[in-house]
Amino acid sequence: MKKKYPVIGWREWVGLPDLGISQIKAKIDTGARTSALHAFSIEPFVESGQEKIRFFIHPLQHNTEYTVQCVANAVDQRMVTDSGGHTESRFVIQTSLVMAGRSWPIEMTLTERENMLFRMLLGRHALRKRFFINPARSFVSTRKK
Repeated sequence: MKKKYPVIGWREWVGLPDLGISQIKAKIDTGARTSALHAFSIEPFVESGQEKIRFFIHPLQHNTEYTVQCVANAVDQRMVTDSGGHTESRFVIQTSLVMAGRSWPIEMTLTERENMLFRMLLGRHALRKRFFINPARSFVSTRKK
């Protein structure tokens, strides 16, 4: 028997509750292996022997006044090549993602995306065996509150 997956569009509203972000617009990017989140003032530190990352985010497009300070466990630091062929070292965090009535942990790299259309890219590892993607549709699973 085939497993039935819900359908999502090429962009969706998602939540990152561990980071205090109830909604952020994400581009569904099956070309990207790992998800990426816009972040600035990225500061690694150690707390109780655990490597952590403190960073800030502007979760709303075209709004640099609303800022959220986030703290997450650092799980790695990787070299990542973006779609323009530029390679940079990025911190990787693990956090919960909420979309389409589901919640699960994902890995996400932190990078400055201030001038990009989307503050978040949701890569194929976070989506694998969870959804069918209809590139002709948008905001199928959620609406902005």
